[in-house]
Amino acid sequence: MRGPVRSRRLVVSSVAIVAAVVGFLPGTAQAADPSAPAVQQVTKPSDPKKVGASNFRTFTSGADKSTRKVTSAAARADVVAAGNPYLKVALSATNTGAHSLQLEADVTSADAALEVSVSWGDGSPVELLAASGSTLLMPEHTYAEVGEYKIKVGVNDVANKVYVENELTVVTSGSEFTPYEPTRLLDTREGFRAPKAKVAPYTSARVKVGGYGTIPAGVRAVVLNVTVTNTTSGGHITAYDTGNRRPNSSDINFEAGQTVPNLVVVPVGNDGSVDLYNGGWESVDLIADITGYFTQTASNGYTPMAPTRFVDTREGLGTNKGQVPGQTSFGTQIAGLRGVPQGVKAVALNVTVTGPKEAGHLIVYPGGGKIPLASNVNFTAGQTVANSVIVPVGPDGSINIRNNAWAGADVVVDVVGYYSPAGQGAFMPLSPMRWLDTRDPEGAISGAYGPIAGRDYLAVPFFPEDGAVTAYVLNTTVTNTAGGGFLSVAPDPNSVEQYEKGTAVTPARPSASTLNWTKGKTVPNLVQASGGQNGIVDFWNQGWEKTDLVVDISGYYENPVIHP
Repeated sequence: MRGPVRSRRLVVSSVAIVAAVVGFLPGTAQAADPSAPAVQQVTKPSDPKKVGASNFRTFTSGADKSTRKVTSAAARADVVAAGNPYLKVALSATNTGAHSLQLEADVTSADAALEVSVSWGDGSPVELLAASGSTLLMPEHTYAEVGEYKIKVGVNDVANKVYVENELTVVTSGSEFTPYEPTRLLDTREGFRAPKAKVAPYTSARVKVGGYGTIPAGVRAVVLNVTVTNTTSGGHITAYDTGNRRPNSSDINFEAGQTVPNLVVVPVGNDGSVDLYNGGWESVDLIADITGYFTQTASNGYTPMAPTRFVDTREGLGTNKGQVPGQTSFGTQIAGLRGVPQGVKAVALNVTVTGPKEAGHLIVYPGGGKIPLASNVNFTAGQTVANSVIVPVGPDGSINIRNNAWAGADVVVDVVGYYSPAGQGAFMPLSPMRWLDTRDPEGAISGAYGPIAGRDYLAVPFFPEDGAVTAYVLNTTVTNTAGGGFLSVAPDPNSVEQYEKGTAVTPARPSASTLNWTKGKTVPNLVQASGGQNGIVDFWNQGWEKTDLVVDISGYYENPVIHP
């Protein structure tokens, strides 16, 4: 990977923006901008893939595992022994990506011409290599699908009529998604799978995932909707893989008296568990609901989309026009519409509630399924609040949304991606790490110190030179908010080189919202963000006042790149 791009602030226009906005509802029309926004471009820390080094394993089969045979019935054993008695091959393979690996075939041989064959175990043509004497061969291969494969390497000494073979079982590092009926895994209020007591400050609640129900023991990562409630002071919750060091990141920020949910996609520890750390000053209750998990077997790959609106009850899009009455559900079709193909098994959404008449919560669940004991978006009267949702799709390609409050509320749903058997994006979990903090001049990324101005955006490179990476799993948090607004996240059309040369064009302002906030509030939300063709993600402050932004990364999706 190239070195980091030099940080700088590019002021596109100095014309002041003078307008007032009454409310910030996702996708509602705002006053026209008389000028283009300013943009901050920031650099990235050292190779983040190394943070998830556990993704990249090495598999070995020693030279002593070589099997040897004479290739001609007429050859005498003493002639063969005299010709090349120590012919053997040791194998080692290391993951280099979600679908790819590099093989090392260490051949020990007399000084003779050799024919080396490599069978990758996936039905692709056998790779033939020429060698002479002892040598180290290092071919690379990319599998079209994640899973377990058996590699066979044969070394043929034609002159001495002897052949040796060794084989090696490898597992690709990427994981694919299996949807799971929304199910509660933890509720400290009820003592469900935990003591019936609040989680004390600076301690963790443990959620056992692997081996629960039909979830396999070897699960690599899990999708949880985590809710903090019964809070008496401010704080934050951090989700991370049990047995690993607690990261410097946060998933949920809360204040006294708040009930706050947030979706997390988090690695699972070797014992199959996830820890939920209470970083607040006082005890809190925690709830965790699962909607799916990732394993290193072929299942459903991820395909990102530009955020696309599927439901807006204010406009009558995707359902009837008008607020969803309390204690009622509506269904909406997902598969086969607006770029989502038939046959999808789950969908990634951003769900927003706005204008609710009283407090309550939304439940998102598969079409045709029963209403689960789970919640996805919690709200108070009059609040506009968004949350990410990953939910299985019903057999008919639909999902249901229930307003579990006792009074009406408007609902907005944007689709940001989907999981399907044809999808190629394999998930690579990372130990959660802080990627950006505009409050911190010594943070992981330099050059972005200071809040994002109103109606401006921040262009953040992630993996700008890795074209196989298609999306990033990020937790975004706005804080020190000087006014109300909403955050939009979208791929940047420019390259790093265009920013370096000063030829970058101003991206089109997106309309979909990732999270909404009011003045003085700290609000988090997960986003599965596409980096487009250039691996750069834009974070738009759609409010008129400045705000600080914190971004944590917990993984990415990678497509196979099959070279001819």
